[in-house]
Amino acid sequence: MAILGLHTAGTGCDVAIVSDSGDILSRQERQMSRGQDAALPILLESALEEAGIDLRTIRKIAVVVGPGSFTGIRLTTAFGRGLAISLKCPCVGVTSLEACLPDGQQGSAMVVLPAKRREPDITFWTQSFRSGEATAPPEETSRADLLDRLNAHPHMLYGSTEAGLTAPDHLVVHAARPSAVNAAKRVADKRFETRPARPVYVRPPDADLPGQKAKSC
Repeated sequence: MAILGLHTAGTGCDVAIVSDSGDILSRQERQMSRGQDAALPILLESALEEAGIDLRTIRKIAVVVGPGSFTGIRLTTAFGRGLAISLKCPCVGVTSLEACLPDGQQGSAMVVLPAKRREPDITFWTQSFRSGEATAPPEETSRADLLDRLNAHPHMLYGSTEAGLTAPDHLVVHAARPSAVNAAKRVADKRFETRPARPVYVRPPDADLPGQKAKSC
């Protein structure tokens, strides 16, 4: 049995196939700011060829459902759901923060990724975990609030603080980023296989349709 991971919630297109035991069979990734809709099926075909398997071998699909790029989240969720219907297999949603966690993470952890990157409104996507399981949903946190939380309750930190967060001296940020591989590996663990693939936006999209207000998601 093979598990397909899909990730277009960031600035790229990322496809991975892993075995049900979590071994990486193939991965295809391309950095791009647009055009993921055209690239995704091409990378999927390349990943299947590299893994030496047929599409019908896929038995689960893991989709990175955000937070992140509004357009990218909608694309990969729709693509994963449609493929799952065709293959008659589950399509499971994995948050961008969950897709950063390494295998076997133990104890209290927090994943931190840049959200708003411009001063003075620097914010971060955050999510807390204990031994790999989420203890809260993803949220957008201001720099001040995040520092207060980390000082009051230290966590093992994963992710990226490149947008202007200096971690407290007693904490180290372990570099991590969302990936299709991590999403697929997470779904290989049967504890996480029942969540449907629904977009996780945390806040409304930045762009409004002409004559309309952005809808909260």
